[in-house]
Amino acid sequence: MVIEFPDGLHEYVTTPVKRVLKLSDQDVYYIQTANSRYRLEVRSSEALPVEKPVAK
Repeated sequence: MVIEFPDGLHEYVTTPVKRVLKLSDQDVYYIQTANSRYRLEVRSSEALPVEKPVAK
């Protein structure tokens, strides 16, 4: 997973993503990896397409 910040910086997460939770009324995501948790708030005036997850 690569997190890109508005100033152009990137954070690379190399551990597997275990789960992703999105708050339904906000553009806030919680991402849990094997050893970390992230809270991401999307601030964009444009809606971006999201790929559908692949079912296993």
